Amino acid sequence: MDVMSSSLQQQRIVVDQLRREAAIDRQSVSVSCDKMKKYISEHEQEDYLLTGFTSQKVNPFREKSSCTAL
Repeated sequence: MDVMSSSLQQQRIVVDQLRREAAIDRQSVSVSCDKMKKYISEHEQEDYLLTGFTSQKVNPFREKSSCTAL
């Protein structure tokens, strides 16, 4: 009996999740792509992969200075 109630509870959880997913507002791929292209072109000045860093000190990915022994 315990296995049956556990399985029933799991199925209810799955059904609830499927209902939440079915209620999500969907968009077509073309609309989503247009929105992504617009966002990218509006923010390309802030993209360090495109513009680079103004100096090495600003770059968080620069090689760290080597350790020196006393």
